[in-house]
Amino acid sequence: MVSVLNEILTVSQLNRYVKSVLDGDFRLRDLFLRGEISNYTRHYRSGHLYFTLKEGGSAVKAVMFAGYAQELAFEPENGMAVILRCSVSLYERDGNYQIYVYEMQPDGRGALQVAFEQLYRKLQVQGLFDETNKKPIPRFAQRIGVVTSETGAALQDILNILSRRCPMAQVVFAPALVQGREAPDSLIAALQALDEWGKCDVIIIGRGGGSMEDLWCFNDERLVRQIVACHTPIISAVGHETDFTLCDYAAGLRAPTPSAAAELASVKMEQLEERLEILVDRTKRAAGHYLAQKEQQLQRLSLQLTHLTPERRLQEYAEKLQNLWNMIQSSEKSVIIKKQEALRLQSARLQALDPMARLAGGYSIVLKDGRVLSSIQQVQEGDHLQVRLHDGTLRVLTEEVTPLKECEKCRKN
Repeated sequence: MVSVLNEILTVSQLNRYVKSVLDGDFRLRDLFLRGEISNYTRHYRSGHLYFTLKEGGSAVKAVMFAGYAQELAFEPENGMAVILRCSVSLYERDGNYQIYVYEMQPDGRGALQVAFEQLYRKLQVQGLFDETNKKPIPRFAQRIGVVTSETGAALQDILNILSRRCPMAQVVFAPALVQGREAPDSLIAALQALDEWGKCDVIIIGRGGGSMEDLWCFNDERLVRQIVACHTPIISAVGHETDFTLCDYAAGLRAPTPSAAAELASVKMEQLEERLEILVDRTKRAAGHYLAQKEQQLQRLSLQLTHLTPERRLQEYAEKLQNLWNMIQSSEKSVIIKKQEALRLQSARLQALDPMARLAGGYSIVLKDGRVLSSIQQVQEGDHLQVRLHDGTLRVLTEEVTPLKECEKCRKN
């Protein structure tokens, strides 16, 4: 076997030679490729991006090192059509050629638009745009915080509207950058300062119109989370009516312009006067009702006090004593009557049992030697007896003693 170059090469030498050929081709050093991303992965330690770029039936492996990847405004995804700026070289260890990507942008859409849509979906899923997280804007704000550039037209527009509509409202201004890389940190610091101060009824954050790149700081994820975390109600007023940022979705209220935000945060003097008249009328009616209630209460208390005076109390006690005396007298009379009736009954009973009373009815008592006789067996003929009547005593001599049965026979004969 004869080598074409009359030289036998090792695999390493071959790969090195092919790599030098590819690296030496100026067309392959800086070119643009269009294709679709597949097999996408981000290395968790290094931050390098690895993927395959496909087009039709062809494919090529690609790598984007972390230094370039961190400049991306969006997160690459499988199936995303992109345009790459890259170079072609050989990975000597495997002998595979691949592309090394320096820049990437979505094909057909801007990178910022894709980044906006991706971050919107992420924050929406996390619930940062839920209505439950939004603080309601007060109807009558007395102190209004403003976060914007101190040199922009937005600040003057807000001050002009507030001075005309509600001159008594106090404006607290916290200056911040509203464009560039340092703008998100500046906006977050100003917003935190006003919210932690805790004396603003509402805070307006925003700026005037500009390109999507100019307004991009209001799409910063950290700023969106700060708006959601604020205890003070927030009005987002970024750009013009057609401009939308992620801050608009997180704020309690979105205003199409800074001037509109000032109108939404304030109330006209005429509205205040009308509201004041309503409150005064309502207060008068409430005060009248309150006074009427208190007057009725006072009358009730006066009536109660009348019953609680010493004279009234003495009169009540006197009436109670008289009632008790009457009850005692009535009770005594009743007792006396009852006792008298009982005495009368006892007397009648005693009279009925009195021998002398019975003698008055025609009865008599026969005694012998002072002893009352109850039977003829106690008497013999010739005994001297005493017969006691109700009005005196008879002395008699017993001539005959006749039993009762013989007396009845004699009466029949």
